[in-house]
Amino acid sequence: MGLGTRPYTRGLHDLGSGGYAWLQPDGGWGWSNAGLVVDSGQSLLVDTLFDLKLTHEMLDAMHKANAAAKQIETLVNTHANADHCNGNELVGAKEIIASSATLREMEQDSPERLAQIMRNTSSMGPTGAYLEECFGPFDFEGITHTLPNRTFENVLTVQVGSKSLLLKQVGPCHTKGDILAYCEQDRLIFTGDILFIEGHPILWEGPVENWISACDYILSLNVETVVPGHGPITDKRGVRAVKSYLSYIRDEAHVRYQSGLSVYDAAMDISLTDFDSWGDAERIAVNVQTLYREFGADVDAERAGAFDLMARVYRNRKS
Repeated sequence: MGLGTRPYTRGLHDLGSGGYAWLQPDGGWGWSNAGLVVDSGQSLLVDTLFDLKLTHEMLDAMHKANAAAKQIETLVNTHANADHCNGNELVGAKEIIASSATLREMEQDSPERLAQIMRNTSSMGPTGAYLEECFGPFDFEGITHTLPNRTFENVLTVQVGSKSLLLKQVGPCHTKGDILAYCEQDRLIFTGDILFIEGHPILWEGPVENWISACDYILSLNVETVVPGHGPITDKRGVRAVKSYLSYIRDEAHVRYQSGLSVYDAAMDISLTDFDSWGDAERIAVNVQTLYREFGADVDAERAGAFDLMARVYRNRKS
């Protein structure tokens, strides 16, 4: 039985009471979700997409579905990964809100860096081929780096008409400053990449306990509809599944760390049988790498090295 509670189809999904989700199957690398909340003629967007064409398409659909979305007053970026903020320039929002840590992370990276990498994949060997498979469908050229202009730490409440949206910082975990966007009136939450549903989460930053605590926080809320950063709309079953995965890889990685296995050997050795139906299993390599750092190992923390490692695991897990 899958973890989705609604059909997982591409496009705009009306969640009722002025809530919408934009979904992009299959939810793998770059195929992220976004959300919209409207009330009393006002609107708030949660995240944009990986490139301008995709974001244009999403905004056009939202405009057609609800007149309030023709002028979105507020944009929230749940975290700094480019597939959740590269389309910021198209929204025209007066306020772009993120955690302070997310702004700092976004300032240190730009769409041009990824565009430059993708221009050179042909000279990068197996890693370049892997990057093409992950990111080849997207167009990173000509994107204007558009940063948040309002930041916060811990919690912030914003109004959308008569609705209150609670923004809660739970990072660092997936990234340095992950936040959740929760509308209690609608029992609705947009989680960003705190939830990858039916896909392997990726622990870029850690610590893993923060991510597990974030799952516990969601489970404590009066919430019925859960829109993840990737994958189908879910409910608390999906939250429990991600928490279970994180606890499992933490424990399995620790056993192998204590046994002296390398990051690569541990990533290849950990059984993922219980998650066979989940996509992007090679992310186990980054998860183990981050966990090893938590355990005290001196391992490479560079993003480029992480993709080299994932490319190697990807090739060898398929063979």
